[in-house]
Amino acid sequence: MIRNAMSVDVEDWFQVGAFETVIRKEDWPRHEVRVERNTDNVLQLFADADVKATFFTLGWVAERHPALIRRIADAGHEVASHGCDHKRVFQMDAAEFAEDVRNSKAQLEQAGGVAVTGYRAPNFSIDARTPWAHRALAEAGYSYSSSVAPLAHDHYGWPEAPRFMWRPVDGHDLVEFPVSTVRVAGRNFAAGGGGFFRLLPYHLSRWAVERVNGEGRASVFYFHPWDMDPDQPFMAHAPLKSRLRHYTNLGVMAAKLRRLTRDFAWTRVDEIVSAERGRAV
Repeated sequence: MIRNAMSVDVEDWFQVGAFETVIRKEDWPRHEVRVERNTDNVLQLFADADVKATFFTLGWVAERHPALIRRIADAGHEVASHGCDHKRVFQMDAAEFAEDVRNSKAQLEQAGGVAVTGYRAPNFSIDARTPWAHRALAEAGYSYSSSVAPLAHDHYGWPEAPRFMWRPVDGHDLVEFPVSTVRVAGRNFAAGGGGFFRLLPYHLSRWAVERVNGEGRASVFYFHPWDMDPDQPFMAHAPLKSRLRHYTNLGVMAAKLRRLTRDFAWTRVDEIVSAERGRAV
């Protein structure tokens, strides 16, 4: 059985891209913080299933909840960076991005007491507009990125990017390990979890992972701790599309994840990168 890469993007419910037009960053401290309890629920789900995973975590979270970062590391999971405060890469210039990835790495390493070598851009926002991003990661000491979605999406995407692991920086060992897609009728479609996993029937996600494994490749799956939190505050003034994406099926997510952990083999992203780095194009 092929081992697949399980990952969690650790951010709170009010930090998501879907609410960025209705919740200002300066107002984050006014909102109920639920990220610690929700991430602890994820840790328990993984412990019950005997699954190790990678937690791409905001530096903002690490600064405020260092004990949570230590619990993640102590449980045998990988601690990796999700940037400082969920700002999309293409909203920064090269210098600002370089500072962001250095600072988030330092914040997480200080909180968790472990080396941080992996990075995932908020909203998979490394794309054709940011040709400097991967080099900045390499220079900051990261060994891999999982920041590209090789598909077309209204919030993100780089359809022309390779579907599987590739080397984005000449002369450097850094690899990009994109979130999984399946190719149907000449187009790439999402197959790596996120809102698609929560919103659509489980059998579609199972088929997608099987399809990627059938190509002899590990699938890269992700979700968020708030995906399992049906009791989080409701943003009634958010756009309808954002509300539908964010709140639909929160109550069924945990059961679907438990089923996913039974149906496939999972491990940390860095372990898959180590095993498959030689296959990177």
